[in-house]
Amino acid sequence: MTLTTRRGALTTLGAVLAGTLARPSSEALAASDTRPASDVQAANAVPAGGRRPRSRPLWRAHAHNDYAHPRPLLDALDHRFGSVEADIFLVGGRLLVGHEVSDLDPSRTLESLYLEPLAARVAAHHGAVYRGAHRPLQLLIDIKTEGAATYLELDRRLRRYPRLFTRYAHGRVHPGPVTVVVSGDRAARTPMAAQTERRAFYDGRLADLTGSVPASFAPLISDNWTQNFTWTGTGAFPDSERRKLRSITAAAHARGQRVRFWATPDTAGPARDALWTELLAAGVDHLNTDDLAGLEAFLDAHAPA
Repeated sequence: MTLTTRRGALTTLGAVLAGTLARPSSEALAASDTRPASDVQAANAVPAGGRRPRSRPLWRAHAHNDYAHPRPLLDALDHRFGSVEADIFLVGGRLLVGHEVSDLDPSRTLESLYLEPLAARVAAHHGAVYRGAHRPLQLLIDIKTEGAATYLELDRRLRRYPRLFTRYAHGRVHPGPVTVVVSGDRAARTPMAAQTERRAFYDGRLADLTGSVPASFAPLISDNWTQNFTWTGTGAFPDSERRKLRSITAAAHARGQRVRFWATPDTAGPARDALWTELLAAGVDHLNTDDLAGLEAFLDAHAPA
């Protein structure tokens, strides 16, 4: 879809929404009993026998295009994922979730699919997404429309949940049950960087590892696997590429940042398992998948949380 076509479709959809939908009402606040969470808590150890108890969250599991599952967010949480991804479009003052303009449905908003269910779950679990596991769930929000305007609307929505999200305020990070990381259109970076207080963080790129971007702004470094590596899991992993991968994770971790790659192979089989094994061995923090059950089974068998 061309940019002109997308803008035209969004304008039409926005006009329909403006005439037929009321502005959303204010949402319920998250629980007041929220206890601090930490991104640096020790990983859960695999017990004897090699499989983790099914109740343990899988912090390294990332649900790519999570909204495409039958039950957005809830299916990923049932599979114990520690990170979920939602694409958003700003249309008629609302944040709609979908992959393309043609996918958008006025009833599928960021609030209805993610923010409201997360607030309710955290309230029910006394300040945590996973009961008894006070470590933030990552909500990766991929902006598909113009970044600055979409982020400013997102910021307004997040502020309606003062105790739900990890917050940056005047040089300090205050952990919460959910950490929002903004990806997608890069224009979001400018308004985010200008804020002295915000409830979202930035998804950096590999180029940011050589700059001065701190983890308090960009706690996550993501990039396209196929643009940085040739290996896709078949045959031996070239030594030069293994060294490159490990140097990336070492550099990010030294700065307090986590690493994720998208566009990794996601067809079940030996090649995917081989690549996931190398990612784990190198310390990559989030493994991308659309196959919730497949990654859950792999992590249970191969890795600590």
